[in-house]
Amino acid sequence: MKLQYWLFIGCFIFVGIHLNAQTAHRYLRKGDTGYYAEEYAKAEENYRRALAKKQSAQGEYNLGNAIYNQERYDEAATRYERAAQAGEDNRQRAWAYYNLGNARFQQEDYEKSVEAYKNALRINPTDVETKVNLALAQKRLQEQQNPPEQQQEEQENNEDQQRPDSSQEQDQQQQQQQQGESEQEQSQQPQDLTMEEARKLLEIIEQEEQKVQEKLRKAQARPTKSKKGW
Repeated sequence: MKLQYWLFIGCFIFVGIHLNAQTAHRYLRKGDTGYYAEEYAKAEENYRRALAKKQSAQGEYNLGNAIYNQERYDEAATRYERAAQAGEDNRQRAWAYYNLGNARFQQEDYEKSVEAYKNALRINPTDVETKVNLALAQKRLQEQQNPPEQQQEEQENNEDQQRPDSSQEQDQQQQQQQQGESEQEQSQQPQDLTMEEARKLLEIIEQEEQKVQEKLRKAQARPTKSKKGW
């Protein structure tokens, strides 16, 4: 009798877990429907319901996408971090880090953005889009750490300390300095990229930077339709 009792309890628990999983999956699918209809608030609500029924990396990831599209980037970043840590599928973990990089980029936290993109590339080194965004984030980080006004002030201080006797020598020195700075900028390659990759990526950034930023604004949240296995 006691054995039958425990078997009954075990079956009851198993059925409850199974029903919760099915309910969570239904909410994920409803969330996907809202997401692709660009009804992000409704998508968020259903993704939260799915997570309440069953915690999953996919639920965190998709909820992050819905929140990202509502421009709540800090909260979205938290969801992507959870998805990246909990995910077992390398592709989805790379996507979570990629979206995390975008969320941090939107917050102008370029240091964390660079770190997230690098984590994505460690998982998937061939992702060109991640490389482009990494190079752009690194460029923004350089500008943030050493703004143009500071560069100009440093340049003027250097000129005062080493002012030539004749104006002709001064002009020549300025030209050489400008040429050296130009060559230095061209030689500064993003970390973890080959020189050729960095050159091409920086060319893309200069030519299509506006397009890249527009894509970032429009949610690089790479969505995936909910499946039973992530």
